[in-house]
Amino acid sequence: MTSTTYAESSHEAVGVFQTAEAFQAAMDELLSSGFDRADLSILASEHAVEEKLGHFYRRIDELEDDPKVPRAAYVSTEAVGDAKGALIGGLTFVGGVGAAGAMVAAGGALAGIILAAAALGGAGGLIGSTLGKMTEQHHADQLHAQLEKGGLLLWVRTRDPEHEVRAEDILKKHRAIDVHIHDLPSRAA
Repeated sequence: MTSTTYAESSHEAVGVFQTAEAFQAAMDELLSSGFDRADLSILASEHAVEEKLGHFYRRIDELEDDPKVPRAAYVSTEAVGDAKGALIGGLTFVGGVGAAGAMVAAGGALAGIILAAAALGGAGGLIGSTLGKMTEQHHADQLHAQLEKGGLLLWVRTRDPEHEVRAEDILKKHRAIDVHIHDLPSRAA
């Protein structure tokens, strides 16, 4: 294949993982090996797939080479943790500052201001913690649903034949099955 031909179409490596741990290890290695986060995509939620394709899927392997399958950006476990922390911290801060501001505006004593800030800050933190757990649970539920249908599907966009080989090697190293390269339809099509 000539470099001109390669540049005219897009390619990607695809593989299916049987465990979340192997999937995460492959993602970590891909990111540390020169692949950009934007090069990595995973299967969108079951609802999004059904809505886009107009039908349920029984097995992940039915979807791996279908260019119409909706995809999602990869969200690392660290990013989920960051979102959880931001929800907890943000709502704690807003609750505490709001309570303190209200007490100051009402001419409250310093002890009352501190108690109100602590109470409403704690309530905000509790709400944030609950929302954070819901975010984390949603992420885990999506992974579990895909594992039940055959595994975690990962696509890795490649720039050139060297990246194809590197992506395939990393996917295989981390026990992905059915690892292969496929062409993507041109964007003009």
